[in-house]
Parts: sequence; C-alpha cells; structure tokens
Amino acid sequence: MDTFKKLKEFYWTHKRYFFISIVFLIITTSITLIYPIVLQKTIDEVIIAGSYNLIPYLVIFYFLLMVIKGVTTYIQQYNGDMFGIIAMYKLRKRLYEKLQYLPFRYYDNAKTGDIMSRLTADVQGFRHFLSFGFTEAIRFVLFVGISMIVMFSYSVKLTIVTLLALPFLIVVVKKFDKLVHPAFREVRRSFGRLNTKVQENVSGIKTVKSLSKEEFEINRFHDFNLDFRDKNIFNSNIWAKYFPLMEFIGNVCIVLLLSYGGYLVINNELNPGELVAFYSLTGYIIMPIMNLGFIINMFSQAKASGERLVEILEEPNEIKEHNNPIKDVEIQGEVTFNNVTLKYRGDDKAALENISFHVPKGSVVGLIGATGSGKTSVTQLITRFYDVTEGEVIIDGRNVKEYDLYTLRSQIGFVLQEPFLFSSTIKANIAYGNPDASMEEIIDAAKRADAHDFIMELPDGYDTLLGERGMGLSGGQRQRISIARAICMNPKILILDDATSAVDMETEFSIQKAMQEVMKDRTTFIIAHRISSIKHADQIFVFDEGEIVERGIHEELIHNGGPYERIYNIQYKDQIKILQQAVNK
Repeated sequence: MDTFKKLKEFYWTHKRYFFISIVFLIITTSITLIYPIVLQKTIDEVIIAGSYNLIPYLVIFYFLLMVIKGVTTYIQQYNGDMFGIIAMYKLRKRLYEKLQYLPFRYYDNAKTGDIMSRLTADVQGFRHFLSFGFTEAIRFVLFVGISMIVMFSYSVKLTIVTLLALPFLIVVVKKFDKLVHPAFREVRRSFGRLNTKVQENVSGIKTVKSLSKEEFEINRFHDFNLDFRDKNIFNSNIWAKYFPLMEFIGNVCIVLLLSYGGYLVINNELNPGELVAFYSLTGYIIMPIMNLGFIINMFSQAKASGERLVEILEEPNEIKEHNNPIKDVEIQGEVTFNNVTLKYRGDDKAALENISFHVPKGSVVGLIGATGSGKTSVTQLITRFYDVTEGEVIIDGRNVKEYDLYTLRSQIGFVLQEPFLFSSTIKANIAYGNPDASMEEIIDAAKRADAHDFIMELPDGYDTLLGERGMGLSGGQRQRISIARAICMNPKILILDDATSAVDMETEFSIQKAMQEVMKDRTTFIIAHRISSIKHADQIFVFDEGEIVERGIHEELIHNGGPYERIYNIQYKDQIKILQQAVNK
C-alpha cells in the first residue's frame, strides 16, 4: 500500500465523498441481503404454509426495497465517482506542474510518449480503482460478512460444510494476485514504449517520408506493437488459467450446499425456504470471492499506474531555489564565469572544463566551434537550465543561484536552433514571453526580426492560427517568429543559439541588420557556425572539446593561424566558389 500512501494527499482530502459512498453502500448491500430472507418467507410462510394473505404485504415491501435501493445506489455511485474524479484532477494537475519545473536533465532521457501515457492512461487507471475498487473491496467484506452471519443463523453445520472449499479459493486468489501485478506493470511499461514510438513517428513524419523509410518505421512499430500484444496475451493467460479454477472451486461449494442441504431438508432439519435462501446467500459469498480477481485486477492496475506516477512526483529537481532568492530586480547583463566545469552526468566527460571569462554589460559575445564543443552549454548555465559541477556563474556580481528563477529567466531572451511554436495565433506566439505586450510592441518585435512582411501576407495576418509546431510556415519563417518572441520580452540578456541557421544568407543579413539595433544595451550571446553571424562581436570565444582555445575579436583571430582562421578560410573560399559559379552561369 506504499504507493497509495504516497498519493494519499490527492484523494484523502476529499474523503467525505468516500464516506458518503460507503454509508450508502452499506444500505444498498443490506437491502440486497434482505432479498433471500424475503424469498425464504415467501416459500415457507406463503407457499408451504398457505398464508396467501401475506402476498400483498410482501409485494409492497419488496417494491419499497427496490425503490430505496435505486436511490441509494445512485447516491453511492455518484459520490464514489466524485471521489475518483476530483483525485484524478488534482493528481494530473500536480503531475503537469511537476513536469513544468523538472530540470533539463530529466528531459534528456525522458520519452514524450511515455510521459503522455502516464498523464493519461496511468492517471485514469489509478482513478478507476478510487472510484470503484475501494467500494468493491468494502462491498466484498460486507457481502461475505453479513451473509455468513445469516447463514450461521440458519444452520451452523450446513454453513461449515458449504464453506469447506473456500480456503482453497483464497489460496488460488492469493497466487493470482502474486502473478497478475507484475504482468500489469509490464503491460503499462510496454504501452508507454508503444505510445512513445507513435509520438516520435508522427512528429518526424516529414523525415520518414523524405528518406522513404515508411516500411522501416512500420517494421519498428510492429516490434513495439508485438511486444504490447505479447504482454497482454501473457496477462490474459493468467486470467484464463486462474479464473476457471476459481469458478470451479466456487461450484464445488454449491455442490456441497445442495448435497448436504437437500439431506437436511429431507430429514426436516432445514426448511425448503431456508435452503433456497441459503443458496442465494452462498452466491453472495462465492461470487464476491470470485470477483475478488476483478478487484485485484483493478488494484494491480492502480498500483502499477501509481508507481509510474510516483516516479514523476518523486523525481528530484536539481535546480534548487535559494533560501532567500533575489526577486524583482532588473538585471544589467554583466556575466562572469569563474573556473566553470560542467558534467551532464557524473561519469561523463566534462562538457565544459575550467572555463573563465568576463562579459561587460551591453556587449556582444560570439561563440563558435564544432558541434558538441560546449557552446550551448555556456548559455544553459547562464539561464540555470543546468547547474555547474564546479566553479560559479555570476551575473551582475551575484551567483546565478542567488536569483529567483523567474526573475532570472524572465530577463533572458532565448532563441533556440530548432524553433518551437505553439498551436495558437502568430500574435500569441510572439507575445508568449510577454503576455502584456501591446499590439504595437508585437509588431515592432516582428519588424526587427524581419517577420512583419510575410506575416501581413498571410490571410489573417497576426491572427493567423498556426498548426502544430508551427506547421504551415517555412523553417525560416518559424525562426523569425521565434526571434520576434525573444525580442518582445525586452530581455537584458539575449541568447541566439544558431538562430539564423534555418534562413538563407539574404534573410540572415536582413535579420542581422535589424538585430544591430536590438542588441544595443543588451548583453548578447550568439552561437553560430557561420562567421558572418559573429564577426561584429565585441568578443569571440572559439570552443573545442569543452575548452576555450581562442578568444579575441574578428580582425585579430583571422590572422592568428588558429581554428578560427581555418573556419574563416573554409567559409570564405566556399563563398568565392559560389560567386564564381554565379558569374560563370
């Protein structure tokens, strides 16, 4: 029950629904258990004894019981559902909040499809047990307990004989539970992997089609689908093996009842009506015990789902807020790295190794180097997407860990290499980081990002509704809207992570020209592979395997004979070739 204890805060605060449901469950169960007694009275006192004058009273009494049971069943089911539904709402809300604040390190390994599976199927599986499993377990106790009391009142000997097979049934049920829970856990995990595969394929469908990998993806999906099928077959096999066995043991109880009960009736030790009532009550014991498999099924699913939900809730957030964080201050943009080392995982090679530099406020810094050399890692430390392994990152004379995360990140504009746009209007996407921005500010940001003209050519202009991930726009257009979004924040620190990689050179030049005005009085970090994007920078850092191997300004570095000059010559020569080809044509 550890899983349920860990998730108790989500459902026990609304225990009134649970207790109301239980109260009316007791009433409903009690009414149900009166039926055999009514049946016994009808047989013994009306049919056999000939007291036909009791029939109207029995009919009215039975009718009233059905009406009362209908009302109490409604109240019981409604409150049971409310108990689970409210818990599901609170749990899913907390999970989503937790996902928003988990560090980048978690998402480095997490699978989107698996996360979606946890927030949908697993939450629903846990809710199903809260709404129905708890009450069914209590119904089981009530049926078995009250039925046995009534049966003992009829005949102690017949009760003992009838229930001789029950210990075997309990052993089988316990063995079933031991097998079915791990099976359901594997089903949940397999479903998460299958969901992840579908999500990845749909997200990357353009890549799949462009490389003609449809058959390859179908085969890969087949493997995941086959695994999910096999896990379900294994689970079904457990059910197919144990449920008939439980039913057989239950039927043995019925055989014992009819055999010995018939003997008692023949010898006038038991009335016929009592035997019929006894038979009904036996069903109220055997069927709940057999249905215990379904309760265990719900419990196992809920436990397996709950374990996966607890994993998210207990996932540590390595990015801790300071005990007394600095809030509501305006960052100026002076950035210093003091002997900074970063390892994404403890046993990994350092992504950054003993990096030190100072960037005055309002200056422009260019970061260049091969893929994986550490450029992006620098900017991710500034925003505290990750924390340093050693050393310290300082902004305006204070360690970044001293700032409130919202205060820090709300003043840093970030344009990623792969822009992400939401399924909303262009206007909403640009104002995403600054919801209070006026229409004039949104348009100004779009103009600076060289996006205004193509936006106005769209049918609804700034009110154009974008598809998923910005579908309907070219890569360059998505990138320019992403840049406009960063500008609209009016950040003190602007980070452009290869932000013009998706645009052509003419558009890049136009954006760079517009950005010159934007970068005034802002500390700007430009990560680029094209020297043309950073040659105007006040400082240029050349990275190689997590270290700064060169630093200076463009005019100095192109004559140093180092990596920067080699990159410059390669790109310059390529441009010369392109120009010569154009002239020859």
